[in-house]
Amino acid sequence: MTRRSFHHAPEGVRRQDLIKATMDCIAEDGLQGATVRRIAVRAGVTSGLIRYYFPGKNELIHATYRETMSRMTAQAKASVEDTMGSDDAPPERLRRFIAASLSPPVVDARVLTLWATFIGLIHIDAEMAAIHKESYLAYRNEIESLIAGVFAFEGRDASRNDLANYAIAVNAVIDGLWLEGCLAGEMFGENDLVAIGIKTVEAVLGQPPNASS
Repeated sequence: MTRRSFHHAPEGVRRQDLIKATMDCIAEDGLQGATVRRIAVRAGVTSGLIRYYFPGKNELIHATYRETMSRMTAQAKASVEDTMGSDDAPPERLRRFIAASLSPPVVDARVLTLWATFIGLIHIDAEMAAIHKESYLAYRNEIESLIAGVFAFEGRDASRNDLANYAIAVNAVIDGLWLEGCLAGEMFGENDLVAIGIKTVEAVLGQPPNASS
């Protein structure tokens, strides 16, 4: 295990360093390997300093789960906000979001290891359950907003309940393909998951197939 040398850093940076060290420990040795001592060694700090930022290990695990999930949503969202202009059509924006959700760094064996570790805690830890609900809704709301844009662009009516149901279905498609990519990515061509995801979502939404997808 690599030990980072100590350095003075602003509180926000130090907090992120501790979360990153926790991710590293969990990815390498599971939850049992993420002891306060190992995390401290990995981050290059003392165990006492960890307690300055987090009351206990549980709070650090909670923060790490929240960061893991919010980062995945942010990476997919950035693909729309950073690479697309304001005049781009909503269907293309949705396709970009799907593509980012089914490509590295979101599709990654390490991310799956973290997710699988955390997901086993949501039924025994109320705070983990709350974080799970929060992160799920944040991602689903992004999808719902993109779908609403598509329907408005195409002049199609959809109630709020319809949009929510479509978002749930699209999220399920992405989740399933994400798992496939993380578990057996070597079995697919470079753009296979993205192409399958886009075509399936278009079918779910009743869109005509996109020739370029």
